[in-house]
Amino acid sequence: MGTLYIDRRDIEVRMDGNALAFYANGRREGLVPIVQLKRVVICGRALIESSVLGRLAEENVSVVFLSGKHQRFRGMLHGRLHNNGLLRLKQYEASLSPLALSWARDLVRRKVEGHKTLLEDALEARPDRRRELFRGVSSLASVLSTIEEDRESDRTRLRGLEGAAAAAYFQAYCPLFAPSLGFRARRRRPPTDPVNALLSLTYTLVHAEAVRELELAGMDPTIGFYHEFDYGRESLACDLVEVLRPLCDRWIWSLMRDRVFTARSFTTGGERPGCYLKKDGRKTFYALYEEWAVSARGVLSNEVRSLVRMVMGDEYNEDLVP
Repeated sequence: MGTLYIDRRDIEVRMDGNALAFYANGRREGLVPIVQLKRVVICGRALIESSVLGRLAEENVSVVFLSGKHQRFRGMLHGRLHNNGLLRLKQYEASLSPLALSWARDLVRRKVEGHKTLLEDALEARPDRRRELFRGVSSLASVLSTIEEDRESDRTRLRGLEGAAAAAYFQAYCPLFAPSLGFRARRRRPPTDPVNALLSLTYTLVHAEAVRELELAGMDPTIGFYHEFDYGRESLACDLVEVLRPLCDRWIWSLMRDRVFTARSFTTGGERPGCYLKKDGRKTFYALYEEWAVSARGVLSNEVRSLVRMVMGDEYNEDLVP
């Protein structure tokens, strides 16, 4: 199984030997052996016995907490984390060195290249959007040339280039979706349409994956090399998510192109503004996400190992990276 999603208000989770037992209205509804789990994602309100959290921590199963309807990342529970204090010390030093800026420049370059490739591939599938796609590809190519030529640019300059690339990219990406979906720009808080809702949910889950990989490797997710330090934000996890955004965007496009989800899969308005997947839609999404996330997790694992290797330099020891 690997990942267990708990997304029901009326569910209660208890320990039963070496398994999690699920109850609703006092009746048992199922068992999940802990040995099958690497992570548990809890969405919204669920009643969890403290013994369950203690056992999951003991077995080193990560528990990810998301808010209810908005499904924003709230935090994560682990067991004993990696004990490599030297790695964190080296990370702090690297974050203040020219090494961080060099890594950040490569990060932005790879993100823009990934989005440029996505738009190039879309040209064959959507010849009716050739004009917008060509314009987007041209703009991203220009940004890439600037990044390559301007080797002295600082983080502020890089963020400006990334922002320009993102604006040009979404002007070409949005028309790939049916006009009836109302996806005309990237809107996050709250997402205003089905595409933005799927993008936000996917980015949130990938962010949690990045936090988990960093913490298990012994790095501090809050000390980033590209995103500025911000109290309470996992800036280094935000850095890593940038590399995966093209993969996320391509996947969301394929889901909507194949009509896995339609506008009827979502709810809008009500007590809370925004657009979100309905309960049945979330169930479908979680299953599909787990299939897709196999490759995404592989990318993240490789990125974190590469980052540890860069930070440790001559003192790198592969045996100390989980």
